[in-house]
Amino acid sequence: MTTTENRTPDITRIRDLSDEDFAAAYGSDRFTASVLKNRLDYVVEHMSTGFMREAFSPIIRDWYDFACTISGPPEQDYPMAVVSNSLMVFLGTMGDAVRNTVAEYGPENLKPGDVLICNDPYRGGRHVNDVAFIRPVFHDGRIVAFVNMCAHQLDMGGTVPGGFSATKRNVFENGLVIPPMLLWSGDEPVRGTFSLIFDNTRWGGMLLPDFKSIFEQLKLGESLVRANIERYGIESFLGTLTYACDSSAERMSDAIAQVPDGDYTGSALIDADGLDDSLEYRVQVLLRKRGNDIEVDLSGTAPQARTVINCGVLDTKTSVGVALTMLLDPSIPFTSGTWRNVDLVTAPGSIVSSLPPDGGIMMFWEASGPVVSAIFDALNPVLGGRGVGGDYGSTNTHNASGLTDDGRFWTSATQCGGEHGPWGATAAGDGDSYTVLFTLNNLDPATETIEHDSPVVLLRKEHAIDTGGAGAFRGGAANLKDTLWLTAAEQYLSPFRTKEPSGVGANGGEAGPNGAMWLFPQSDGAAHRMLPTGPDVYRDSVPVAGVLDPESKWLDPESGSYHFFASEQVADSAEHSAALPDQRRRRVGRSAHPRSAGRAPGRAQRVREHRRRGTAVRRGRRRRSTA
Repeated sequence: MTTTENRTPDITRIRDLSDEDFAAAYGSDRFTASVLKNRLDYVVEHMSTGFMREAFSPIIRDWYDFACTISGPPEQDYPMAVVSNSLMVFLGTMGDAVRNTVAEYGPENLKPGDVLICNDPYRGGRHVNDVAFIRPVFHDGRIVAFVNMCAHQLDMGGTVPGGFSATKRNVFENGLVIPPMLLWSGDEPVRGTFSLIFDNTRWGGMLLPDFKSIFEQLKLGESLVRANIERYGIESFLGTLTYACDSSAERMSDAIAQVPDGDYTGSALIDADGLDDSLEYRVQVLLRKRGNDIEVDLSGTAPQARTVINCGVLDTKTSVGVALTMLLDPSIPFTSGTWRNVDLVTAPGSIVSSLPPDGGIMMFWEASGPVVSAIFDALNPVLGGRGVGGDYGSTNTHNASGLTDDGRFWTSATQCGGEHGPWGATAAGDGDSYTVLFTLNNLDPATETIEHDSPVVLLRKEHAIDTGGAGAFRGGAANLKDTLWLTAAEQYLSPFRTKEPSGVGANGGEAGPNGAMWLFPQSDGAAHRMLPTGPDVYRDSVPVAGVLDPESKWLDPESGSYHFFASEQVADSAEHSAALPDQRRRRVGRSAHPRSAGRAPGRAQRVREHRRRGTAVRRGRRRRSTA
C-alpha cells in the first residue's frame, strides 16, 4: 500500500450554481427538479408495490427478486436516473442492460406500446433467469424515456429445474438465452416470442401471470411518467434525469476524495467451482486512487471457472459500486452517475469478466460478491474506524425439486438454504444478524409460505449466539435453519466460501469463525429428532464443505483440512435405495456459516435424495465485527 497527498480538482458544485446556471443546466429551478425527482421515485415504487401484490412466482413474491428503473432517451446515452428500493445486483446492471438492448434492437424500430426484452448475461448482466423488460415512453413522436423492470423468472429451461446449480459447464446447459426482441408490439403480445419462452420453461403457469403483471406495471409507469411531463414540461423532465445522475456523481466524487491518494491491494478467495476441489479462484484487486477518481484493477484475478459460478463485467461493475458506497457514503443514490469517477479494469475471460460459451454465468453473485470483499480488504486499513466488517460471503444457495405423492411437480428455490446471514459491524454499531449479501436486497420468505408451496417443514430458524467476532462492535450472529423434506427430491447445495473467513477485519476487529456445511445420515430405526447444536454431533456427518478436524468433523480453521463433498461421487438412485430401504429414513444436512466479512469461497454441490420421507437440512451462518 502506498499513499500520497490528496489532489482535489477545482469543480463547481451543484449547490454553488447560480439560479440562472442551474436552469440552463437542468431545464428548471432547484425546487422543481427536487420535486420531480421525488415524484419519479414514487413511480418506480408504485410499480414495485403493484408487482409484489400480484406476483405468482415465489421468488418474486417472497424474495423481492426484481427491480424497476427509469432511463433517459438515446440522445442522453440512456442515463439510469431513477431506481426502486430493490435488488442491487439488478440496479447496478440495468443502465447498461437498457442501453445495450435498445441500441442493438434499434431505437428507431420502437413504437408506442412496445415492450422489448433481453436476458443475455453478456449483454445486460445477471443470469438468464433475470429478464429485462423495457418500454419506451414517447412525447411528441420521439422517445424521451424508458420505464424498465427486471424480474427473476423461476425457470428458463436448461439442465437443472430452476437453474440454481453450479455444476453446469457452459451457456448451452444454462437455459434459454433471449436476444433483444419484442414481447409486446403496440400493446399486442408477440406470439413467436411467447412461444419461444413457454416452450422452454417448466413453469409457464407461474410465468404467464407474472408477465401480464409486468406488462401492466410498465403501462402504469409510462402513464405516470407522461403525467409528470405534462405537468412540468419536457425540459424539466429531461433536466431532472440529468440532475439525478449529476447529484450521484458529485456525491461519489466527494466520497472518493476522502480516501488518501495511493495504491491499495486486496483479495478474496472462492474455494472451488463445483466439480471438484482441484482448483480455487482468487479475486485480486489493485485500487489506484488519485484526487476524486479511483481505478479498480482486477486484472490479477483468476481465469474464468469451469462451471457457471462466473460473473460478467457488468455484475463486477455493480459490486464495485456497492463496495465504494458501503465504505465511503451509503447514502449515495444508485444511478448511472455513481460510476462517473470510477474506472474498471478487468482481463477478458476472468472469473469476474467471463466470456461465452465456456465462461457460463448462473451463480454470478458468488463471483461478484468477492469483489466487494476484496475492495474492503484493500480500503479498510486506510479507512480505520470508517471500515466495514463485510458480509457472510456466500448465499450457500439451496434449490430442490420433485414430485408430490399425487404426482404434482414442485420446486423450492433459495428458500431453505443458507441464503440469509449476518453482516459485519461498522463504526455505527453491531452488524445485523439475519439479512442478505451487500449486493442483494431480498426479503426473508415467510415460513408459512415456504411450507405451503413445497413438501417441507421448517423445524428451526434461530440465531447462533456469540459467533460475530470480537470488537468494540460485534458482527451479527450466525443462523441455524433445520428443514425436514417430506418427499423425494433432487437437491442442489452451493457453499462457495468456507476456506477463509469471508470477513476482512475492520479497525482491528476480529473475524468470526469460518463456515461449513454437513450432511447427517440417519441411523437404522432412529426416530425423527431435532439435532443438537454443539460440536460433538458432527463426528458421524458427511461434510459438504468446510475446513474441519478430520476426526470430529467440527470447524478447525487453524489446523483442519478442507473437505469438499463434490470431490466424491454421489450415489445414484438404485444404489441409494438399496442402502436406505426404510422409506421413512431421513438425511439431515447442516450448514453453519460462521462468517467474518470479507473473503473466502466455496464450491457447488449437487446432492440427490432418493427417499420418500424425510430429509432434514440444517443451515446456518455467522460473521464478524469491527473494533
